[in-house]
Amino acid sequence: MSVFPCPRLRAVFVCLSVCLALLSSGCGYALAGRGTFLPSYIHTIAIPQLENRTTVFQVEQVLTEKIRSEFIGRGKYSVVAGETGGDAVLNGEITGISVQPVGFTNQQLASRYLFTLTMRLRFTDARTSEVLWSDDALTFRGEYELQATGGDASAVGASFLDQQSSAFDRIGNDVARSVVTAISEAF
Repeated sequence: MSVFPCPRLRAVFVCLSVCLALLSSGCGYALAGRGTFLPSYIHTIAIPQLENRTTVFQVEQVLTEKIRSEFIGRGKYSVVAGETGGDAVLNGEITGISVQPVGFTNQQLASRYLFTLTMRLRFTDARTSEVLWSDDALTFRGEYELQATGGDASAVGASFLDQQSSAFDRIGNDVARSVVTAISEAF
């Protein structure tokens, strides 16, 4: 005699068992950000301000601060501004920024934009001058909405600038997280 008198009850039990087994097995993503390939003596990272090769004003300041904060937030490293004073140095430049419309309103006005940022970065061991990690074409993309506030063109322009600043902030967080992960895990 079966423990499950009804075949449906047995099927539900099997499905639940399989789901619980899959959920409890995990996928390994929880380990991301915990390992490092960097030499054990690297505790302090010098991060001078990024160079801005674009026409976008002050983007280098936002991205530099975000990357510094991300390294500090990992808890393993301290950060110094400038070229000296670190066990390693992260130098970089922003080589391109573009904003393209990707969504439109019924009136054929742009309402959603694709923001693309490219960078060149080099992470160097200060003791040996060995380049530990580099990427000459690091690219980040993100979309954001433009909320038009009526038909006044100046209001739409002000909204665009406000949201562009917000997009820099959001992308800055993603850029920093990706850069620090790439450096510390050698991707």
